[in-house]
Amino acid sequence: MGTVLPDQTADADDAFLALHAERERLERALSLAQARQRFSGDTEEAERARDEEAALLANLDRVMTMIRAAEYKRGPGARRW
Repeated sequence: MGTVLPDQTADADDAFLALHAERERLERALSLAQARQRFSGDTEEAERARDEEAALLANLDRVMTMIRAAEYKRGPGARRW
């Protein structure tokens, strides 16, 4: 098994933290899109918010999958493919 160098660990930590920052950004945008759907008096704005929500959910799913993969890689005894 290969040796993990300290700079590789730091890079992996930075990437892991960046994924969580992206997740948080998407969750906030998702909350705003849902609020616009509920409280907008303009039906066109509500429809745009619904479309935005669908795109945000797809992106959030992608980021969460990447987070799960990164968490697995960080675990003890994780396989490196």
